[in-house]
Amino acid sequence: MNRILDFLPLYRNTLLCLGDFGRNSEKICIFAPKNLNYHTMIITSIAFAALFLILAIVFIMGKGDMLIAGYNTADAEDKKKYDINRLRIVMAVISVITAGFIAILPVFGDNKDAQLGSGVVFMLIVFAFAILANTWAKNK
Repeated sequence: MNRILDFLPLYRNTLLCLGDFGRNSEKICIFAPKNLNYHTMIITSIAFAALFLILAIVFIMGKGDMLIAGYNTADAEDKKKYDINRLRIVMAVISVITAGFIAILPVFGDNKDAQLGSGVVFMLIVFAFAILANTWAKNK
């Protein structure tokens, strides 16, 4: 283990050791960042939030029907059961909410309780919108 670290002093903090395996209690280590650079986390979250905002725009423009799970594979009879305009609105709103949650994740930093809490809130919102998509977006 120390022989590897002698050759890679810059990566000393990025080795993730999986435990003691093999003879002489050698550790198997892989390169993985233990803590992300905060700026990298912000840039990544903004990029993914932007992708979800673009997805919301695609739904609002009426071009994202093939991205709605279940609707794209339904036959014509099943598609008649749903109001596609309302379904697009539901999908656009959930895409915007997803973008918002992704954008605020770096604010929590290493606070695991806040991350868990926001994850639970997000899952409840997704569950509520799944119910909304199957009630409000259905033709009566």
